[in-house]
Amino acid sequence: MENASDPADRGAAFDRDPGDGIQATSRAPITFRYYDFVMAAFVAILLLSNIIGAAKLTFVEVSFWPSGWWPAPDGVFIYGAGILFFPLGYVIGDILTEIYGFARARRVIWTGFAAMLFLAFMSYVVVSLPAFDGWACGASGFDGQGPLTSTTDPDGPTGSICQQTYESVFGSTWRIVLASITAFWAGEFVNSYVMAKMKVWAQGRALWTRTIGSTVVGQGVDSLIFYPVAFLGIWTTEAVITVMITNWLLKVIWEAALTPVTYLVVGKLKKAEGVDLFDTDTDFSPFSGKETKSAG
Repeated sequence: MENASDPADRGAAFDRDPGDGIQATSRAPITFRYYDFVMAAFVAILLLSNIIGAAKLTFVEVSFWPSGWWPAPDGVFIYGAGILFFPLGYVIGDILTEIYGFARARRVIWTGFAAMLFLAFMSYVVVSLPAFDGWACGASGFDGQGPLTSTTDPDGPTGSICQQTYESVFGSTWRIVLASITAFWAGEFVNSYVMAKMKVWAQGRALWTRTIGSTVVGQGVDSLIFYPVAFLGIWTTEAVITVMITNWLLKVIWEAALTPVTYLVVGKLKKAEGVDLFDTDTDFSPFSGKETKSAG
């Protein structure tokens, strides 16, 4: 890595404490100590939140919510269970951009994008395979009188009801798959771009403003793409708008609540890596393989 005194290193000007062991720079080192671990955590949370959380709707009752007020006239907020953990991907995305810069965050986003494509392909293939008649699963267990059978074929084998249950969890329509992958890609890149730009504008100060601010915009783009693409025409327009805004608001609140954790992780990683990257000369194109803008 080039010396912080290098006049071409514009990020060095943001080093407020030269004696803290963390070098402010716009020139990333060739290797990092923990980058691979953060990438693995990002992709794992992304895939698990889509596999485990996406298929379940849950709710929370807010007793003090005024009766008749939108979006929960009866005080019951309905949301997808996945949002409890999916925003952790945005937290890690913020950490990636803050510690490792936009260029390396871009690599992680594309890795996650490829992983989601493979997840969609694998789910389609596995769900499409015919079910063995003797397949026994929890849904084909005993109801007190005997083994459960298929709802479409009461005399059919247990494998049929197992297949229906499996499809209800892992089978998604092409619209939901398209919406999920597209919304993730666009939302994460917007989140990382806003995070990187705000860091330079604030000269590295007030981390909370950019973690929350980037999430407001990034999750906004994610929600604006996902819900209309996935459900417009299937749900009523009012339902799409209500769920879209409710889920976006809950994600932002969740991100804000995790701010102390973000501060803790960012502080420790900056110490461990010994650098504080500023994207002063970064090529921000999502499709670029270069870290810096072309000269001229």
